[in-house]
Amino acid sequence: MIVIQSPSFARRVKIFHKDQIKSLDNHIKKLLENPELGKGKKGDLQGVLVYKFKLKTQQYLLAYRIKKNTLELIMIGIHENYYRDLKQYLQSR
Repeated sequence: MIVIQSPSFARRVKIFHKDQIKSLDNHIKKLLENPELGKGKKGDLQGVLVYKFKLKTQQYLLAYRIKKNTLELIMIGIHENYYRDLKQYLQSR
């Protein structure tokens, strides 16, 4: 499966520490093994799945889509204003 990152995802991951990136990579590998781990969203976010996980003590949400043989990593962040920002990002594309 091919993994692609959106500009929003790549920008947010740049500020992560090395140990956080390593943990994030492990969670992405879990998604590659079982792409249906995330919960599907409804309404304006239909077609997007969100996978929740913890990095150290902070819970993060990772939005992604599956298209044929591609895993598109859309956005990562903490819960505060996450869905609002995700919706704005998807509408701007």
